[in-house]
Amino acid sequence: MATGRLGTADLSAATITDVYTVPASTKTSVNVNVCNRNSTQVKVRLAISDTTVTQGNDEYIEYDAVITGNGVLERTGLMMDATNKFLTAYSDTANVSVVVTGIEEAA
Repeated sequence: MATGRLGTADLSAATITDVYTVPASTKTSVNVNVCNRNSTQVKVRLAISDTTVTQGNDEYIEYDAVITGNGVLERTGLMMDATNKFLTAYSDTANVSVVVTGIEEAA
């Protein structure tokens, strides 16, 4: 089972991106850092989804959260499993990085 950095993404503007997928027969505790590399603010969305590159209205954990120029959004202690296995991210602007860290263990 993996520990440490589990996934990364350099988001394209207005594109839902899978940042991390829970492996089969695994449960995971993850932390997410979203870094705005722009000098102007951006809006981001994060979701824990059961479908790849999809963010259902009932799956958002952040929706159009504003990150100031050169700012960071952090969410910690997110529990994921084989049912809710995709961590997805979206930004209205490019030059936004997402890093997922955590611990995977057998379910």
